[in-house]
Amino acid sequence: MHMNDYQRTARTTACYPTNNLFNLLYPALGLAGETGEVADKIKKVIRKRGEFTPEVKRDIAKELGDVLWYVAALSHELGYDLDTLAQMNLDKLADRKERDVIKGEGDDR
Repeated sequence: MHMNDYQRTARTTACYPTNNLFNLLYPALGLAGETGEVADKIKKVIRKRGEFTPEVKRDIAKELGDVLWYVAALSHELGYDLDTLAQMNLDKLADRKERDVIKGEGDDR
């Protein structure tokens, strides 16, 4: 599946209030919540199980799918398609690697 195809299809399942404020706020809050769920599942492996079983990996993958949905929704609200967003990120990382600052700190390195 191509990223833009995913984004278009995911958009058909969007069910949140839309006005100028909520268009960005709702998916941003959803993204924060879902990434927290991913982190929580990993934390519980560390605390309880000590290993990533196939079932645990599947549960984490499901949460990562939710993260992807919110990334798609938020990027749409910002006016970006996922292909463009992904390319922007790869270009940024390649530039940092070329300048040997990929291990540095800060957004504008």
